[in-house]
Amino acid sequence: VKMNLILFKLPQYDEYTNYFLSALLFVIDYLAIVLAEQSAFVLRNWLVSDGGILHISWLNFWVVFPFLYLLFINVEQLYNRRMQFWQVIEKIFYASLYAIVAIIIILYVGQIAASTSRLFIVLLGALSFLYLTFFRYFTKKILAKLQLLQIPVLIIGAGKTAELLVQGIINDAGMGYKVIGLLEDNCVKAGILKRFTVLGKFAEAEAVIEKTGVQHIFIAAPGMEQEKLTQLIYKVQPLVKNMGIIPNLVGIPMGGIEVESLFNEKLMLLRLKNNLARPWNRYLKTMFDFVLTLVGTVAISPILLFIAIWIYKDSPGPVIFKHTRIGKNGKVFPCYKFRSMCVDAKVKLEELLKNDPEAKAEWERDFKLKNDPRITKSGAFLRKTSLDELPQIFNVLKGEMSLVGPRPIIQEELERYGEYVNDYLMVKPGITGMWQVSGRSDIDYQERVLLDSWYVRNWSVWIDIVMLFKTFKVVLLRKGAY
Repeated sequence: VKMNLILFKLPQYDEYTNYFLSALLFVIDYLAIVLAEQSAFVLRNWLVSDGGILHISWLNFWVVFPFLYLLFINVEQLYNRRMQFWQVIEKIFYASLYAIVAIIIILYVGQIAASTSRLFIVLLGALSFLYLTFFRYFTKKILAKLQLLQIPVLIIGAGKTAELLVQGIINDAGMGYKVIGLLEDNCVKAGILKRFTVLGKFAEAEAVIEKTGVQHIFIAAPGMEQEKLTQLIYKVQPLVKNMGIIPNLVGIPMGGIEVESLFNEKLMLLRLKNNLARPWNRYLKTMFDFVLTLVGTVAISPILLFIAIWIYKDSPGPVIFKHTRIGKNGKVFPCYKFRSMCVDAKVKLEELLKNDPEAKAEWERDFKLKNDPRITKSGAFLRKTSLDELPQIFNVLKGEMSLVGPRPIIQEELERYGEYVNDYLMVKPGITGMWQVSGRSDIDYQERVLLDSWYVRNWSVWIDIVMLFKTFKVVLLRKGAY
């Protein structure tokens, strides 16, 4: 095989990367658990100063409690699997929960539960989850920065799917892969893949794997003919330890997917679920929204008061703006926002659209204007930081909206959802959601519709939590907001 590029052999230690990383994470987790125990111990004695000093045996403190945590962390496969960090957080949560339950059982069986503070156990459960998460996150970030203990991976394909895959690998702290190069039959277009070397064509996969010694590959070429893909898999699989394949199912709702093999027919059956079509999931989501919003409203009430005074001083008039939006089952509701425009905004918009063809085209395309002359000084800041949407927490408390969900739309936008309109109407719109954390006004409308549909079909509590955390990041960076 004629190779246009000089290929390199990966260092021998790369094959032991997983073992070194597992050992390092084991030590980091142990330190996090011990620190959580110590913090819970100090906090309990400080909070309950008149309840006597808590005593914990050295065996439980240094061996039994950490062992239970490490056991369940291992059961959750956090030492031998690479996954996105939001999945890591989910598994740490369950491992911490199981460990606390196991600790309580051991305390009762050992008849020492009466002498162990319940507050200590509660604090241990909360702090261990936080410390394990932060220790893991910073460890992975440092390793990625230093390019240490990253698993070398070869990407077969260099199209849009491969670009999304590489973007996910680079941007997510949990993955821990190092892309050594690409295989592609066509020219690599401009984008994130331009920074990586094309090591050969699809037909040269065996030679490239042999030359580099890479043991992990991802096939990200969903447009490849089935026969060619099958041949490629059969040729490559015996040469590597792990192979990942991205099938031609991009955008399909895969949350909670169940895989079943039909051996005789050599077929794979995928069972898909529409998560928010299930009444129990919608009830769980409503409870999650209400509890979190109630606590949050009390916490941010001083901020709400400050913003209200600022708006009134900047542009006298109503502080809250009510805009009619379409909610669940097509029900119309008043969506609350801090007023960010002048009081005669509607008249000014009509004049602008009548006299400015470019503004009219932009409005008809996005139902928004990037340089909107109606926005006040305070409103510009509130929109840029998304603080104008804070009053929507009252829509959540009224049961008209969710914390996370599709972006609330007006009547004229419904037709743009086309065949996906039932997904939108099935659930309550959200204060934040997939659109807001994926670029907001920088992405086109059709992609926004697909994001809303994907969210509804793949929903889980953990996805909502991830969306809320990502929202804080997007708001701080002020990306795509205007």
